[in-house]
Amino acid sequence: MSIGHTLLGLLESGPRHGYDLKRSFDDQFGRDRPLHYGQVYSTMSRLLKNGLVVVDGVEAGGGPERKRYAITDAGVTDVGKWLAQPESPEPYLQSTLYTKVVIALLTGRSAADLLDAQRAEHLRMMRDLTARKREGDLADQLICDHALFHLEADLRWLELTAARLDRLATAVRR
Repeated sequence: MSIGHTLLGLLESGPRHGYDLKRSFDDQFGRDRPLHYGQVYSTMSRLLKNGLVVVDGVEAGGGPERKRYAITDAGVTDVGKWLAQPESPEPYLQSTLYTKVVIALLTGRSAADLLDAQRAEHLRMMRDLTARKREGDLADQLICDHALFHLEADLRWLELTAARLDRLATAVRR
């Protein structure tokens, strides 16, 4: 995820302080990985330097001055370009799990046990996500659906690999 573009997009609704941007980001996107304040301010500094935001005001408080940021026309254009650019699909061609299966086979360990343990972990995660989806709002439901579909594909791969373990063992030991 592009944090800079996300913060710019949040600024399109109006000027905000860094604290407000962090809170909005965390509410919308950061349930599992909230932003650190330092990341917000370093990103805002970079966006300011690049002319994508301006300081719209400064307020004195009990602590450091609070800058209010506003998006510039260049920032709006940048967000528009980012939104129009499709994300590259991630084909997972360098899978850590595949690597573990091959190493297990090469070292005489049980690849079947590894696949069983991984299957159990995937199913546990799917149960957790299903519970979160059931209790969550629409955003949670959509995020959980995305993750669940990926986990289902992984489970299909685990089953296919388990069915082909003997052939794979022969192939990697040559």
